[in-house]
Amino acid sequence: MAVGHVTKALYVRLDAKPGKEAEVEAFLNAGLPIVEEEPGTIAWFALRIDASTYAIFDVFPDDSARETHLAGRVGAALMEKAPELLAEPPSIGRIDVLASKLPA
Repeated sequence: MAVGHVTKALYVRLDAKPGKEAEVEAFLNAGLPIVEEEPGTIAWFALRIDASTYAIFDVFPDDSARETHLAGRVGAALMEKAPELLAEPPSIGRIDVLASKLPA
């Protein structure tokens, strides 16, 4: 899918268990090649907010692409690993994108 207009996003907050920060980072880095295979995921970012808080921010052209991503391999892996790596379940925010600037 070519880069185009995005209308939907996800913001997923991840709070690492003490001592699991490096494993959370490795998990997030391992997710990039998987997400690169998803044509409906226009942009995907793995973020470190502070020493133990991480997030994923990604954008989609529509609800269908967003739901496909949530049901995909990274989402399944995150839910599987969450009890081991995270202090609490991931906080998943479904967001509407009002305006965006993407590369051509």
